[in-house]
Amino acid sequence: MKKRAEVDPAHPEIPVARQCELLDLSRSTFYYLPTPDERLNQELMRRLDEAYAKHPFFGSRKLTVRLRKAGYAVNRKRIQGLMRRMGLEAIYRKPRLSLPGRQHKRYPYLLKGMMVDRPDAAWCADITYIRLAHGFVYLVAILDWHSRYVLAWSLSTTLEKEFCLEALRDSLRISRPEIFNTDQGAQFISPEFKGLLEREKIRISMDGRGRVYDNIFVERFWRSVKYKEVYLHEYRTVAEARAHLEAYFRFYNEERPHEALGYRTPHEVYFGSSAMLASAVKAVV
Repeated sequence: MKKRAEVDPAHPEIPVARQCELLDLSRSTFYYLPTPDERLNQELMRRLDEAYAKHPFFGSRKLTVRLRKAGYAVNRKRIQGLMRRMGLEAIYRKPRLSLPGRQHKRYPYLLKGMMVDRPDAAWCADITYIRLAHGFVYLVAILDWHSRYVLAWSLSTTLEKEFCLEALRDSLRISRPEIFNTDQGAQFISPEFKGLLEREKIRISMDGRGRVYDNIFVERFWRSVKYKEVYLHEYRTVAEARAHLEAYFRFYNEERPHEALGYRTPHEVYFGSSAMLASAVKAVV
């Protein structure tokens, strides 16, 4: 499923056969049509995706009832299985996309009661899934807490830590925060991720387990991404999803005024000083 999503049938230069060869994917697997039961699962997952984005506090019981009222003959066990497959955590009311680490140093939540009133006072990172026509990919984004500016983002077909490290390195080429907040997922507590933050002398903050409201504005950000971009399109491949998301994040950062920011854009608020803007331009060059 993951390799199939990497194949772009509309690629102008590389034919499907060659893409399959490069990915070590048989053409028969690429052209495989899902069974009626699998097609139903994909339809149910799309419904769950939309319902959970709108009501992140819904667990498997309420989602099962919701789907039954919509005409689907499903039981709770099936919905629980699909939620695990999608990475949704019913118990803690939060997407379970950052797989928890069992033994790791516990970091306190540093943002409680804190007035974040300037860029780079605090950054945060989170992961969500993005649905494709067949399957889904994972998206990580790093945001500046004050300006809501998307500093960096990355897509992956797996939940390995590399795509989170890629986004972190990209963001640190722009600037450096005083505090970096995440959940307690394995990607964020990995020695590589924590080590990079510690070498930069950045204070690490982590949400309390199951406390969705510790990072509430990120949840609202994901809802905006899904309802204003993802659900309006039918991404066929990872490359197509990447191109659409790149355009959306450019619009979000540079063109879309935010009421909470006094109808300024995140770019205007984050790069409010000419000195910071000049520094960022120099870092990019």
